[in-house]
Amino acid sequence: MLPHSISKLLLTGVCVMASVPAAAAACTDLARLAMDTVAITQAESREAGTFEQELGPEVSLPAHCRVAAVLSPTDDSHIEMELWLPEDWNGRFLALGNGGWAGNISFGAMARGLQSGYAVASNDTGHKGGSAAFAVGHPEKVVDFAWRAMHEMAVHSKRMIEAYYEQPPTQSFYQGCSTGGRQGLIEAQRFPADFDAIIVGAPVNNQLTLNATQLHNMKRLIENRALALSPAKVQLLHDAVLAACEADDGVEDGILNDPLACDFDPESLQCDGGDGAACLTAAEVSAVEDVYAGVHSSDGELIYPGHAKGFELGWRIPEAGSEPTALQIDATRYLVYEDPDWNWREFELERDLALARDKAGYIEALGADLGEFKARGGKLLIYHGWNDPGPSPLNSIGYYDEVLATMGPDQDDWLRLYLMPGMGHCRGGIGPDQADFLGAVEAWIESGSAPDRITASRIREGQVDMTRPLCPYPEVAAWDGEGNPDDAASYTCRATPAAQAQERQRTPDATSVAPGTGR
Repeated sequence: MLPHSISKLLLTGVCVMASVPAAAAACTDLARLAMDTVAITQAESREAGTFEQELGPEVSLPAHCRVAAVLSPTDDSHIEMELWLPEDWNGRFLALGNGGWAGNISFGAMARGLQSGYAVASNDTGHKGGSAAFAVGHPEKVVDFAWRAMHEMAVHSKRMIEAYYEQPPTQSFYQGCSTGGRQGLIEAQRFPADFDAIIVGAPVNNQLTLNATQLHNMKRLIENRALALSPAKVQLLHDAVLAACEADDGVEDGILNDPLACDFDPESLQCDGGDGAACLTAAEVSAVEDVYAGVHSSDGELIYPGHAKGFELGWRIPEAGSEPTALQIDATRYLVYEDPDWNWREFELERDLALARDKAGYIEALGADLGEFKARGGKLLIYHGWNDPGPSPLNSIGYYDEVLATMGPDQDDWLRLYLMPGMGHCRGGIGPDQADFLGAVEAWIESGSAPDRITASRIREGQVDMTRPLCPYPEVAAWDGEGNPDDAASYTCRATPAAQAQERQRTPDATSVAPGTGR
């Protein structure tokens, strides 16, 4: 005899609610759920233990019910997903995003979520492998990648959770970085009822724009080697930036705490004539100015913002004779021209970006009116590393600005942006890059108060050697001048004069594209 909730699903596809303990149903019974466009391929109980399998290195997991399924919202869709249901459930659902062009389930992130007691799910967005080759001749698969896979997974995961535990999750959370950040913003924009809180890291919210401008930059450096700084020149530049601005916060730690306050001028490094090991040529100075200023159209319009000062050691400068990466080429090669043999040397920024937007502009998460998400009590936490060499933190500031310009200046009760000094793309770098954002949004929902600071940690050789507070933008962490500079307790969050000036000068289109247009 099947549990009542699962019998109901088998007959009608509709869940019923009941207040019963976790794991009221048998895991194997989930394989018999009747849900349109969903085929459950595996439902098995797993005892606590160490698993390798898809996780790579051995990972210790608690006892759980593992569900694998294929979602087919269209005839050309094949979205593989997994949902892990812990025996000791905390009552919450956590959905996890992807990176790059996706093409894989985020098993490592699922393991961490399961260890914390979440019912956790991830999907491959409807294809295999980290390339956009899947897009050729398959427009529905592009839609699956853009937004449909995550939404379908969220809807069906919550139904399976309710069937298994005989109660719905008390809260549903989403967490992702890079492409996962874009996925999270699309959820808030398109499907405000899917999640109660969304954690967005380093969002590639204008992915087509970023890919096109990255390809433009790579092509320019490959074809004009006079603009390509050597590793020694990059180190020279970075050292000069730190010498000019790094100690502004009173702490000499190699971390630029407030890049917006840094007024370093690249011309200060220009050679008096010719070239030299301790200076930059005029062409190199021009390249540096461009990487800070961003990419502009032929009529001077900003297409994508530049990088923040302090990022220099992560500057992606191609070696002589190299080619752009697939991540930079694929949007044009497969989405625009649908030709695996397309020659990247034929790329023209404004023409090909316009074609990409016309063909698949729905990939980008540009909407700034999040009123429905806010009205439901949703919380949106965005974070970004100041030293990110990929998507610019200035782009995240630009999106944050757009939301405030659209919805009004007082949105701090549901929207927060945290910029992480010294951190690279999603993780890594010289600064603290570990923070419990999930715990922060849990406390935010439970207390009703937005986090005024979140502690980030840096781990070296398995030990925490530095903590710093992450402050809500436009505040920055200020050292008290007395305590241990490696201890977050020695800092307060305050708005610096530079940040206050930046706040006053912000305009909706200063550092990001306009919602819905990509321009």
